[in-house]
Amino acid sequence: MRHLHRGGVLAAVLTLTLAGAAPAPAAGPDRYRNPVSAGFADTFADPVVVRGDDGVWYAFGTSDPLREGEGRAHRVPIARSTDLVDWSYVGDAFGADQRPAYAAPGSAFWAPDVRRIGGRWVMYLTVTDTTVSDDTFDTAVGVATAPSPAGPWTFVDTPVVAPRPGAGGGYLWTIDPSQLTGADGRSYLYYGSYYGGISVTELTPDGLRAVGASTAVAVDNKFEGAYALRRDGWYYLFASTANCCAGPATGYSVQVGRARDPRGPFVDREGQRLDVSRAGGTPVLTQNGNRWIGTGHNAVLTDLSGQDWIAYHAIDRADPYLDEPFGVNERPMLLDRLDWIDGWPTVNAGAGPSDGARPAPVTSGRVDARFDTADLRGWRTGSGSWHATGGVLTGTGTLTSRTGLGGDLRVETDLRLTGATTAGLRLGPVDLRVGGGRLAVGTASVPLPAGTDLRNRHNLAVEVRGRQLVATLSPSRLGDPVARVSVRLPRPANGPPALRAEGGTAEFDNVSAARLYRPVRHEVAPPRVGPVLRDWSDEFSDGLDPAWRWVRQDPAATVSGGALRWPVQDADLSGTANTAGVLLRDAPAGDYVAETKVTLDLGEETVRNYQQAGLVAYVDDDRFARLSQVAIWNTRQVEFGYELPFAGQPVYGGSIVGTPGTTTWLRLAHRVDRVTGEHEFRAGSSRDGTHWTWGAVWTFPADTTPRIGLVAHGGATPAVTAEFDYLRFHR
Repeated sequence: MRHLHRGGVLAAVLTLTLAGAAPAPAAGPDRYRNPVSAGFADTFADPVVVRGDDGVWYAFGTSDPLREGEGRAHRVPIARSTDLVDWSYVGDAFGADQRPAYAAPGSAFWAPDVRRIGGRWVMYLTVTDTTVSDDTFDTAVGVATAPSPAGPWTFVDTPVVAPRPGAGGGYLWTIDPSQLTGADGRSYLYYGSYYGGISVTELTPDGLRAVGASTAVAVDNKFEGAYALRRDGWYYLFASTANCCAGPATGYSVQVGRARDPRGPFVDREGQRLDVSRAGGTPVLTQNGNRWIGTGHNAVLTDLSGQDWIAYHAIDRADPYLDEPFGVNERPMLLDRLDWIDGWPTVNAGAGPSDGARPAPVTSGRVDARFDTADLRGWRTGSGSWHATGGVLTGTGTLTSRTGLGGDLRVETDLRLTGATTAGLRLGPVDLRVGGGRLAVGTASVPLPAGTDLRNRHNLAVEVRGRQLVATLSPSRLGDPVARVSVRLPRPANGPPALRAEGGTAEFDNVSAARLYRPVRHEVAPPRVGPVLRDWSDEFSDGLDPAWRWVRQDPAATVSGGALRWPVQDADLSGTANTAGVLLRDAPAGDYVAETKVTLDLGEETVRNYQQAGLVAYVDDDRFARLSQVAIWNTRQVEFGYELPFAGQPVYGGSIVGTPGTTTWLRLAHRVDRVTGEHEFRAGSSRDGTHWTWGAVWTFPADTTPRIGLVAHGGATPAVTAEFDYLRFHR
């Protein structure tokens, strides 16, 4: 495919295989420990999690073996959990011989996305090989339906998005689907990958066919694994970047942009668009130096307290492959808290993936009614008639919980109007109603999108924080509100919650009331950058400092006028070639930050593979971490590449950190792990030297002595010179 990378720059691989990890020890009551999939799988990649009509959580993953040594791929494996922590295997969505008519024999199914649309469950998934051509990767987005998340699942025999020929040959990567119902009630599907980028298309109301023209929303050769949701009037597009599957050098991470319209344009926190050559992307999740690397391909879910969580896969750097080296990458499912700070999502307040006991999601509350039996002793009939059968409560009038509530809380229910003109909740003195084409809270109301059918199940949720009440109505409970009302209460909404139906019957299910989550307001601090260590730094003001040492000296590199000027070499440092020059100097002991300012005019849009210049932390030719601004096909990126020896050969991967300018400031923050003695290098980049984006951490063994240096290589055509203003060390 046209976007695969050579010359040691990160490679996006064809196989989006699964992953796993050794079973984690129990974390204790109300605590959990990653990976949450350890109880049923060593590998469970590209996860998506939904809450079923039965109140149970269901997870779906990419087709691959679940356990080491199993050797047989599961065709979209399904797991279930009552608490989002302890999971058990349910079965596979599809049998060995089950495939849609357009799928070629042997086709695999990847990256499922599952939603409730109308009166049924719908699964979108990648079909890797179709009958459209002899190409073995003429991918399509397929669709299947089921009465419940557990199945049975039945394929629709036409793809939602058919294979798309690429201008560069082969077929565009039509993979990684994610559905979203917009504020207008219309259904949208996001899909795509490195070859072709990410696009969005509108779907028919039943979600089974694409209609109209698609819109590109994220540039090719940088993003894949889309996941979209809507919050506070913004559409957020999560996307994974860098390589998913480079074993111990995997640097996959999640970035995000937001827009007012589901078709974009999506921009990051710095205002940089995601669909241009110098594409932006605000970091959401990236590896932090613990055991987990390659943290990506996410989904988002909300627990009963209103706290959002991110489900994703990662790789244990000590156990990167399912079986033999360089085979299936072992990527288990992880779960971590997703915080929203100043309108932007970040995992664990920016701390990244967890590797220790953490507070578990809230999956039960003071009120927690699934109506699995006819027993309504926890409820008091105020009027009308109510009965529970088949896991659903049906009634008209008012039914009040016997459990009183107060303080900040979240109350929710799934409901369906089966004859009622309006139905909803009462919380203290406040009525929340849906019906008549509106969502109403007291006297405040908003219209529902045209075509909203309340005879289909919807989720009604209300959050009360102090005197502020927010009510939302959504079809899938997955960041897809179609209506939202916010009101200021004259007094706290204390008292027992009640269910109400007027003008006929309504069905209620999964009624819960739990203490509202406490939002995190501040991100963890970025690396501290102290004063310049003058004795270790070089401003290039008087020739090249004698402290520098060359590996493969390049006589074309010169120092004059306060800058090091280095024509980009037709050479590389990754793999076995090791032809590029490296200019190095010793680093101070302990924790420090190394910084350079580099100007490299790579232009935009044109292909200049893989010209680059930047910083390097270097042990030897087979163990280094390279932070550079680089041309990768039509894009310009800041890549934090990493190479290490593994199983007798060098392995290269990388992560993406920020957006480069023609002039880019780069930092490597070094710290020594106080327990393991490992050297940890965290990468940062800036377009102005003031506002910094911090990204991934790569590690070096405790018994190594990394030096810091500069590089300029990747291709000499067209000729371009990198200009370094300085190399500074900060304590």
